[in-house]
Amino acid sequence: MIIDTTEVQDLNSFSGLESFKEVYGILWILVPILILVLGITISVLAIVWLEREISAGIQQRIGPEYAGPFGILQALADGTKLLFKENLIPSRGDTRLFSIGPSISVISILISYSVIPFGYNFVLSDFNIGVFLWIAISSIAPIGLLMSGYGSNNKYSFLGGLRAAAQSISYEIPLTLCVLSISLRAIRLSNSLSTVDIVDGQSKYGFWGWNLWRQPIGFIVFLISSLAECERLPFDLPEAEEELVAGYQTEYSGIRFGLFYVASYLNLFISSLFVTVLYLGGSNISIPYIFVSEFFEKNKTYGVFGTTTDLFITLAKTYFFLFVSIITRWSLPRLRMDQLLNLGWKFLLPISLGNLLLTTSSQLFSL
Repeated sequence: MIIDTTEVQDLNSFSGLESFKEVYGILWILVPILILVLGITISVLAIVWLEREISAGIQQRIGPEYAGPFGILQALADGTKLLFKENLIPSRGDTRLFSIGPSISVISILISYSVIPFGYNFVLSDFNIGVFLWIAISSIAPIGLLMSGYGSNNKYSFLGGLRAAAQSISYEIPLTLCVLSISLRAIRLSNSLSTVDIVDGQSKYGFWGWNLWRQPIGFIVFLISSLAECERLPFDLPEAEEELVAGYQTEYSGIRFGLFYVASYLNLFISSLFVTVLYLGGSNISIPYIFVSEFFEKNKTYGVFGTTTDLFITLAKTYFFLFVSIITRWSLPRLRMDQLLNLGWKFLLPISLGNLLLTTSSQLFSL
């Protein structure tokens, strides 16, 4: 049997080309994910710095100023310090639940960023049910808090985990009903619940096409419910220091302790992003009586410039609501637990149900 060396070389080169294509395909999948994670990390560091600076201004303090220019690296310094601290584990606690809890809280929120359209066709995963995928995945985060409280073998921690679960359920229902009201119109226009299609549906009529004007009641309920979901003041009962000794975080130290704060700011950031996407037209910047819309009609022509502009507009709207939430935290007192649950079940739930019925009726009469 005679083997042609030329054919062997062709087979080797072909197999090498196929392996190169496989590696290239894997890298093409990982690079956008890494870019998104890097951008989210930088945004969280910026949010922490903004909150410290704004709170210092409200309380007439100096704020961070030594770590980096204007103290902008203070959050990074705090994270590095927590990374090198010892991770203590309760001797009689459930080690697995205690270790997995913080990771579940962070990972479930990170996955939700995959459906956010930062610009025209600038989204990691354009699912047909993207908006409800966010609600489904974000519902996993309270399970991580409950696992952390239970695994700590501490009554205060367990009570804090139960409060976190009760608060999440109380405010997730009105939030979902508000999203459902938005979805009814999205289904009628594009037969899709994709976040990209929801943004496109608002851009057809410019500034007046934003869902903010069609759903003002839903906008207010969504904003309040998202603050409660993020456990921000005045809704931070699960970790109220004077009542529960920091709640489910009592037994945590080191980087696991830091992961809870990372999850809190990640949740705050994505909630502000969804306010922008669902109610403020995403990257749409059409302003009435000011002829700037032609300048921003770059969706299909300007490439990198258009994507950068879309990203800037989306983040500008998002950081405005972050500013509102930070001001709210340092301006309002904390609610009691009964007041928090009464607000969710007795006020926001009936209002969101009425808003859904009103939206459904208007959609039926307009057929």
